[in-house]
This record gives sequence, structure tokens and C-alpha cells, in this order.
Amino acid sequence: MSLLQTHKLTRHFSGITANKDVDFDLQQGEIRALIGPNGAGKTTFTSMLIGRLAPSSGTISFEGRDITDLAAHERVRLGMAYTFQITSVFANLSVTENVALAARRQMQARDAGLKTLVPDLLRRVGLNGRDTDLAADLSYGHQRLLEIAMGLAQSPKLLILDEPTQGLAESEIDAFKTLIRSLTPETTILLIEHNMRLVMELADTITVLNAGETLAYGTPAEIQNNTSVQSAYLGTD
Repeated sequence: MSLLQTHKLTRHFSGITANKDVDFDLQQGEIRALIGPNGAGKTTFTSMLIGRLAPSSGTISFEGRDITDLAAHERVRLGMAYTFQITSVFANLSVTENVALAARRQMQARDAGLKTLVPDLLRRVGLNGRDTDLAADLSYGHQRLLEIAMGLAQSPKLLILDEPTQGLAESEIDAFKTLIRSLTPETTILLIEHNMRLVMELADTITVLNAGETLAYGTPAEIQNNTSVQSAYLGTD
């Protein structure tokens, strides 16, 4: 069953085409990776999905509903959560306060419920024991984990993760993979990531963008063996 779809999604900037006629179909319960070289249009495409940027043409649907003209906060209410490539935690609040604030915003949760929810989320992302630390005192990688916990606090149907493993140690990346696998099929994952080993191990399917257009789509094995992808992206790593 399709959760998120785009049809001929296009965005122009002052005569420059950042994305052109992108058709995208994300299935419910799937882990999809979105990859491509720098300048491929991944950020623009993702910004249109979450409502931070309006498309020049084309449509976006979520659970069969046209959301092309919905604001970002309205998409969040429908069940879309997004973690930014640059962390957007509240630096002067504690780890617990960050997650509790995200939960209250989306679910209007009561304090009694938060006392159970927040520690569980921190444990799941590997931040147990850091609950009273200020977010500003966390390493960059741990701020990324905190942002994931904040996303999960919203009980999203779709969780979009933009470069989530930047700054993480190898052991933490292994824990991240376990976490992501544990979220499906209840939560669908869209992963924008440059770590190709992680992508190939974790993704069910992969979409490759290049020069603003869809270059390829398929399983990790199909993408690895695609000569066009090797030429445009994988062969340069």
C-alpha cells in the first residue's frame, strides 16, 4: 500500500531546474533510501515533501490525500516527521525536556504519560543516562540521536531521516541500524544518507537522483549493479 507518492514533482529556481518530473512511490512499512551525488536535488525534493518548499508543478499525496498545498505543520499532524541535516534541538533544554516538548506538541501528552514515554525513547536511541544533560553538551552525533527520539515522540507514520549517522561511531551506527529495523512496519522510513555501506545493509529499496531527476530505482543489489548509477555516483566514492 502506498503511503507517500509524488507525480511529476518539479521545482525551478530562477530558471534553474532543481527537480524535474520526479515520480516517487513509497510503500507503507518500507525502508527507502534516497541517494545521489551532491547537487542531485535530494534536499530540494525532501523540502517539498515536508512542506518547507512549494513545488513549481506536480503533486504530493500522503495516504491517498493530496497534500501539495498543505503547510509543514499540517503534514506533521498527518503523521510525517523529519530530522534535519543540521540538528534542530533546543540547545539550552535538557535531553528529557527536548523529547517531552516534541511529544507534547504532537500528542498533547499528559505528564504522567511522558514519564514512561521519554525514558523509553531515550533508551531506544541509546541516550539513556543522558536525560538531565543539556542538549548543547551532547556531541554532534548524539544530538542527531536526540533529534530522532524527538521525531519518534510524535508517533509518526513516516519518519524522514536526513544524514542521521553523521558524527556517530561505528558501534553507534550498528545500534542505529537495529533501531531503524525495529520501527518497521509501524513506521515507514525515508533515509537520505551518504554512507553507502549503511544504505546497502539497511534499505529495502533505493531511489537514486541525479541532476534533479530519477536516475534509478531498485533493490540494493540492483542499484549496485546499475552501470548508470556506478558512473554517476557509486563509482566516485
